[in-house]
Amino acid sequence: MMPLEGQGESPLGTMTSNKLRVLFVDDEAAIRSVMKIELPRMGHDVTFCEDGESALKVLENHTFDAAIVDLRMPGISGWDVIDHIKKVSPETEVIISTGHGDLEAAIQAVRKGAYDFLPKPCKLFEISAALKRVAEKRTLTNKAIALETRLKAVEGAPDIIGKTPSMQRVKRMIEKIAPTDSAVLILGETGTGKELVARRVHELSHRAQMPFVAVNCGALPDNLVESELFGHRKGAFTGADTPRKGLIEVANGGTLFLDELGELDKSMQVKLLRFLESGEVRRVGENEAFHVDVRIVCATNRDLESMVREGAFREDLFFRVNTFEIRLPPLRERKEDLPDVSRNLIARHLKRRDVPPEILAPETIEALQSHDWSGNIRELANALEHAVILADGGVILPEHLPGAITRQRSAVLTGNKGVEAAFSNGSPKTLREIEMEVIYQVLEKHKGDKVKVAAELGIALKTLYNKLNGDQTRAAS
Repeated sequence: MMPLEGQGESPLGTMTSNKLRVLFVDDEAAIRSVMKIELPRMGHDVTFCEDGESALKVLENHTFDAAIVDLRMPGISGWDVIDHIKKVSPETEVIISTGHGDLEAAIQAVRKGAYDFLPKPCKLFEISAALKRVAEKRTLTNKAIALETRLKAVEGAPDIIGKTPSMQRVKRMIEKIAPTDSAVLILGETGTGKELVARRVHELSHRAQMPFVAVNCGALPDNLVESELFGHRKGAFTGADTPRKGLIEVANGGTLFLDELGELDKSMQVKLLRFLESGEVRRVGENEAFHVDVRIVCATNRDLESMVREGAFREDLFFRVNTFEIRLPPLRERKEDLPDVSRNLIARHLKRRDVPPEILAPETIEALQSHDWSGNIRELANALEHAVILADGGVILPEHLPGAITRQRSAVLTGNKGVEAAFSNGSPKTLREIEMEVIYQVLEKHKGDKVKVAAELGIALKTLYNKLNGDQTRAAS
């Protein structure tokens, strides 16, 4: 009996978007010889092993999306290989191939976590179809992980609101570049809506049905940045108790948004550049790289050109991520958009499609437009949440706004002036409000440079990010 059927048949075609890393374990040389031709023709990266012992050695340094394993082999059996795969890489889908298959073996295979069962002689189209199902499952899993990541971030993001010429330019640029796969760099102060623009680019692209994965580079612990982005295998370092996909791999087929790009250190800039140039990812602890297909959108509030001149940011990486540049204006430069932006934020908070124009009293709009908004949209959202609660469903008046929006908002919060500002409008601010006002004032002073802000405030950069992210979460809840 021939080990394979249908060798002359054309496989289901090259599946570049469904490319898998496959481990093929079979002790029959004839089968391996055929599959060395056919599996790559299907579009997969394949590692071949002639017995269970060599398979276990390969699994020490490599992770696979799928493993096609023969059950009966001399020495270490296919069952032992499957047990080891499920131990070191539970995300690997196992397809059992055996000439001794029966119902009992199939049941045992399912109990051991096998994804599929193919009795010999295996037809090529059956193998191709099984791997295609694995690829589709992997895509759905990545989408689920990406969705979970989004739910941890700000959800219900508003539309891009703005009638000013600067915002109209932003909208036109988004519509122009979204259908392409070109890299995009979004520049703007903290809280101007850089992630919103990145999401809009994704939503208008051909990748819209695939994952959008946002990564705040500045919020990642220095010792875990590489693992978070590229993933790791089990045991790669202390604490790596289970294998993990990197966020780049999770974004496969979709868009990867790297926020606060300027916060990456030089060593990670090198690794990111290598990925951008090759499209290949190498998990921490593994020797071989694999290819992923993602669109890169980056953002920063730092002046990357100045950082390049100062040697703090790689020039080649800057040119690589800056195919197209979108600059977001700060809120203080488009105050005529404030009424529309404010009503949109209020509708989000109230979970409504829209709100009537009169929800903001004319004097409230005047108060909003007289404020500098150093924290931009993020600060505005926080202030309006405060106002909506105090207004109790009625028209929002100036007295419903936080003290920072009153005439005394610009007072320096030190000494008697700080006490006076803290008790403006006859009611004391919370310590949280006072703290965030100071942070936003220092952010404005240093033009969004968080390193300088943290140094002036005497806190760790990570602490500053946590406070800003907490403020963003409160504004979006």
